[in-house]
Amino acid sequence: MSVLVTGGAGFIGSHVCEKLLSEGCDVVCVDDLNDFYSPETKKKNLKAIEGENFTFIKADIRDYGVLEEAFKGVESVIHLAARAGIRPSIENPLLYEDVNVKGTLNLLELCRENEVDCLVFGSSSSVYGVNKKIPFSEDDRLSGPISPYAATKIAGEALCHAYHHLYGIKTSILRLFTVYGPRGRPDMAVYKFTKLIDEGKPIQVYGGGTSKRDYTYVSDIVEGVVAAWKKKFDYEILNLGDSNTVELNQLISLIENALEKTAKKRHLPEQPGDVPVTFADISKSRRKLGYKPKVLIEEGIPRFAEWYKSV
Repeated sequence: MSVLVTGGAGFIGSHVCEKLLSEGCDVVCVDDLNDFYSPETKKKNLKAIEGENFTFIKADIRDYGVLEEAFKGVESVIHLAARAGIRPSIENPLLYEDVNVKGTLNLLELCRENEVDCLVFGSSSSVYGVNKKIPFSEDDRLSGPISPYAATKIAGEALCHAYHHLYGIKTSILRLFTVYGPRGRPDMAVYKFTKLIDEGKPIQVYGGGTSKRDYTYVSDIVEGVVAAWKKKFDYEILNLGDSNTVELNQLISLIENALEKTAKKRHLPEQPGDVPVTFADISKSRRKLGYKPKVLIEEGIPRFAEWYKSV
């Protein structure tokens, strides 16, 4: 089985590639190694997963010609490549539209042309916006995205649905909730706060630290992604989260305990584009995938801190 993984040098993508390789798959990884964060970090991720059944192609998903070559012999696609992050999308919305929408459309066209057996699309909990119904369910109406990033993910989902409807592409849309763990993105709260607290530098705490997120350990997310890939649903939208909300102040306390250091806090107003809470209803994923997150935040943060100190 040959699987194309876009964004495979990144945080979640590299773990997905590693899992697929452990199950005997041939993996084609497409990643442009852009400078959203250090390309050297992504190169280290690639070093950790390289092997005879692994092919890396340095390419931007907006480059249709290069993608055509990458698709040769591929049977299925796990599409995780995207420009990520709420605040950067507010600063550069045109780039986010170009990569996340045009890039996804390129992949869908190539899935159609190559008659792949399934597509797994990595969406985001941000599509729920300021959702008043808690926890967030796949059936909730997506009427209020509050960042360009969220809007591009909704657009990506809509394109996936259109291609499924028109061409019968088997599609799983996975809405991922605040993923953390080894190889984590340096711009995200867990990594950023761990680094700053460890170095004795102040951390920025927005809105009093009362925002809540459904932090989900990367190994649990990978289990869900690979399970959806194996199931090859006709068409499904599925939440992948821990189904447990953690306040930012609690997260900081857990990191302090793991590092045995005290955070220096700089309190700031709420940031535009931030939602007050994310909370996944995972009952559908439990039923359809057998999905069952195993790593609680109280265990995951010390695990992450150990990894951070080891690199």
